[in-house]
Amino acid sequence: MRAILFPGQGSQYVGMGSDFYEKFDLVKKIFSTVDESLGFSLSKFILNGPEEELKLTANTQPAIMTIGVSIFNVLKKEFGLNLNDAKFFAGHSLGEYTALVCSGSLTLERAAYLLNERGKSMQDAVPAGQGAMMAILGMTLEEVKQEINLLPKGEICEIANDNSNAQVVVSGNKKIIDEFNINLKKRKKKGIILPVSAPFHCSLMQKAAESMKEKIDNTNFQKSKPNIISNVTAREETDVNKIKPLLIDQITSRVRWRESVNYMIEQGVSDFLEIGPGKVLTGLVKKINKEVRVTNINSLEDIKNDNFKK
Repeated sequence: MRAILFPGQGSQYVGMGSDFYEKFDLVKKIFSTVDESLGFSLSKFILNGPEEELKLTANTQPAIMTIGVSIFNVLKKEFGLNLNDAKFFAGHSLGEYTALVCSGSLTLERAAYLLNERGKSMQDAVPAGQGAMMAILGMTLEEVKQEINLLPKGEICEIANDNSNAQVVVSGNKKIIDEFNINLKKRKKKGIILPVSAPFHCSLMQKAAESMKEKIDNTNFQKSKPNIISNVTAREETDVNKIKPLLIDQITSRVRWRESVNYMIEQGVSDFLEIGPGKVLTGLVKKINKEVRVTNINSLEDIKNDNFKK
């Protein structure tokens, strides 16, 4: 039984998807549709850069979605792979929007608009330089929670991503994140300050959630096929009416990726296919469970290898 995974921010790179763009007209049409929806050429930043423009959160988020949707449609329409027969779709943070588009729940145009607005709202929620995120390696969720409890009160430091058994990301005020990092070094633990522009997935994003509420509420969602795992609940949500509040909550809530993967495995999934730029989710799934099969497609070469069909 298979689940399809769609990556989140951090997987982007200039030139991603270019081999698909050059070969398939349907990909050119997807890029063009996104450009028209946004009112500027996101395609140019994706294919040619500069990297500084692609790394802007408002551009990164719809760009990664564009690549995921492009590859997904190539696999379906050019190679005849019925990916919608998968047991679940799951996306990491913005990847949930890619999953919604590929499942038929959300239009490409609306997803591009929402992700561009989401990126701008998240960027603007906290003044530059006041927030930070840090990946903590080699510690479990419970161990990180214990360390957070030892920090001085009054500043925000919250778990943003529970990615795997040994990778947890925290988000909050820069001052307290820096202090946390010093504490980790004293304990000979490893913390990596992430090169992000804002402290995502914590309560400092409340302003962004409020900004996005009306835009998400004014969006029409259809029932998805297959069911999509929510980042907020780590469960499939079959009620269309729950999609909107969960996408709003997702902005300030923890991404429960480890729980999501474990839940899908408990439901019988033994084969994961990551579609989109990079291999981040492939690596995380392998760390969560070494017994399951994981493949990824982010280039035409990956399709030629044919491993994902076996």
